[in-house]
Amino acid sequence: MRTSEKIIEGLLWLSAVITVLITISIIWVLLSESVKFFSEVSIVQFLTEKEWTPLFADKKFGILPLVAGTLLTTTIAIAVALPIGLTIAVYLNEYAHIRFRQIIKPMLEVLATIPTVVYGFFALTVVTPFLQSFIPGLAGFNALSAGIVMGIMIIPMISSLSEDAISSVPRSLREAAYGMGSTRLQTAFGVMVPAASSGIVVSVILAISRAVGETMIVAIAAGQQPRLTLNPLVPIETITTYIVQVTLGDVPHGSLEYRTIFAAGITLFVFTFALNNISFWIKKKYQEKYD
Repeated sequence: MRTSEKIIEGLLWLSAVITVLITISIIWVLLSESVKFFSEVSIVQFLTEKEWTPLFADKKFGILPLVAGTLLTTTIAIAVALPIGLTIAVYLNEYAHIRFRQIIKPMLEVLATIPTVVYGFFALTVVTPFLQSFIPGLAGFNALSAGIVMGIMIIPMISSLSEDAISSVPRSLREAAYGMGSTRLQTAFGVMVPAASSGIVVSVILAISRAVGETMIVAIAAGQQPRLTLNPLVPIETITTYIVQVTLGDVPHGSLEYRTIFAAGITLFVFTFALNNISFWIKKKYQEKYD
């Protein structure tokens, strides 16, 4: 028995070490190639210039248009997913019968298993034509439809994690609210949601991180035109879309144009790393509050 436990312990240790080594390797590749890129392009120019045309004759290396496109689609996605996901979480926790909850919650999570390329074609062939029927001037590729479908994709993440956060609120708070004469609606949104706000914020941050790193939906439905704009009706390009564009193109390996994908990748890594650390910090503070 002791030998088998040592074998299992060794396998677990090996898995942890492999994960750490893979992470270090990814960071090393991004940093090493990015250093070569920034040895030829000023980091100030990279962060402040308003045009991104590294594949054109007149090369501009300002990352701001790609960042703007990424933030625009992410904002639309969160605007769609947060109210729907939070409403679903409150309903499942406060209103739904336990058997209905056991059925509907796994069904919602099926949305997270659908390949993102399917979501992308759904946005391009269904959502965009539908929006064009009542939004004049909406381009065939646009940030709006990509953001809406991306929001649908991350609804299960917000609803599931928020429902777990609401479920962890002490039952005494709910009973105290009922004892004060609060209705079920007042209790849900006036007591339970504020009490679970830290967990809900964590779910939203993780959903934002997921949306920032999304590739196929924006690559298919949002277009490949980097522009510094907040207009969701026009084609835009995100950081992930640009990386796909270059890796699938005819850019010579090792060239400055090729190294732009590593500069874009390290920018994306910084975004997701910061968001994940913020969610970890909030979760830690939340646990300390109730320990």
